[in-house]
Amino acid sequence: LAEAMDRTRLLFVLFGGLSELCCHVSANRGGSPSFSDEIPFKINWPGDEFTLPTSGALYKDDDFVIMTTTEKEKYKCLLPSLSNGDDDDVKEYAGPTPGDLLDPLFKQSSCSYRIESYWTYEVCHGKHVRQYHEEKETGQQIKLQEYVLGSMTKKTESSTTSGTETAEKVEETKPKSEPEKENVEGQLAPYYPVLMGHGTACVLKQNTPRSTNVLYVCHPEAKHEILSIAEVTTCEYEVVVLTHLICAHPKYRFKSSPVNAIFCQALSGSPLQPHSLSQMNREQEQLLKPPFTGVGWWKYEFCYGKHVHQYHEDKEQGKNMVVVGSWNTEEHLEWAQKNVARSYQLKNDGVQKVKLVSHFYGHGDVCDMTGKPRQVIVKLKCKESESPHAVTVYMLEPQTCQYVLGVESPVICQILDTADEKGLLSVSS
Repeated sequence: LAEAMDRTRLLFVLFGGLSELCCHVSANRGGSPSFSDEIPFKINWPGDEFTLPTSGALYKDDDFVIMTTTEKEKYKCLLPSLSNGDDDDVKEYAGPTPGDLLDPLFKQSSCSYRIESYWTYEVCHGKHVRQYHEEKETGQQIKLQEYVLGSMTKKTESSTTSGTETAEKVEETKPKSEPEKENVEGQLAPYYPVLMGHGTACVLKQNTPRSTNVLYVCHPEAKHEILSIAEVTTCEYEVVVLTHLICAHPKYRFKSSPVNAIFCQALSGSPLQPHSLSQMNREQEQLLKPPFTGVGWWKYEFCYGKHVHQYHEDKEQGKNMVVVGSWNTEEHLEWAQKNVARSYQLKNDGVQKVKLVSHFYGHGDVCDMTGKPRQVIVKLKCKESESPHAVTVYMLEPQTCQYVLGVESPVICQILDTADEKGLLSVSS
């Protein structure tokens, strides 16, 4: 009975709003896994005549539960027979370890960057993680504020006076039967961790060195991009890096859990689906209609040397547009006197390349919250990609009606090298 109730609990949670629960579960439904919220389910409401799917989960005529709602509506719900989903890992894997697969990346002078509203984060794989911010002071001097969040090098006692450092090798973590998993954009994904200590001393923790755990997650099309950076506890950080290198290991491949269908058929003259559920669905459809403002509702238009707009098009109300910022060369030059408009990156061959150019766009529409015109800093970044025309755009609002628009693409890599110290580019109209 306990086993049967455990299996029906998943349906009770999904069904919602039930006061009575009557069940019939076949005794031969052995091998069912315990209830887990990692296994997704979806309830379907077919009519009297429907055909069960021939692929995926299996169904048996005698494997069902009878559910009764508070309004005395009754439904016969067929339950799927779940598999463990580990078929790909049945074969013995004798290939390279995840550490071996990542070793070429650690041996290169390869770094990944993530630009946020104030800080820029740098992950040099197998070497260090740091965050920094550059500002221009009077006299054109650049003031650098930086913290090393973790490093594979440390100063030895004998070398303290000489200032030399010793490098630690990225050691292979002890193999586990199953890799640990991290919640990556709503899905649990296996990862390979690399712990870096020896960071900048943390005043809040009695000068204990900062440390970072870099989690490498498989993504077939990724090129070592930084997905996220978080301070999990004081001066201890976690960085998630997407890479294709460990996808060759079967246990580190991302597996999306299949959605298991539960088919509930109406009994005794009950409606196709419960009345309260139908009403709730109608209410949710009304709530999902976007208000006048909201995240994901706006689209953004960036025209270099002209403007940045945000807009929304509606069939009934037409196009609603807000000017976030407009280009004025003199205003940008004034802004560049106090801020870093051009940043460099040192390539493996020793050549210094422009990594990032920032432009100021002011005189946007007046903000209701501040009473001042909107303004935006446009950050143009060279980002290598297998697709030469790929473009990544993001918008941040670090302060009310003051925005940061990031544009990252391989298309602008060569253009950035034409930037002068004020960030102005030598490009044709």
